[in-house]
Amino acid sequence: MPTLFRFVVTLMILAGIAYGTMVALAMFVEPKKAEITVRIPPEKLNPKKN
Repeated sequence: MPTLFRFVVTLMILAGIAYGTMVALAMFVEPKKAEITVRIPPEKLNPKKN
């Protein structure tokens, strides 16, 4: 029984670390906002039908 308890506690600690990391990333990391433009050739917009 002590081995199972130690295993469950270890899993809980690892899950807590993972959860804490996700919360920290969500709170402290701001995504960079940038405008993106992609030029599409006219041939791709209106392909010629054979």
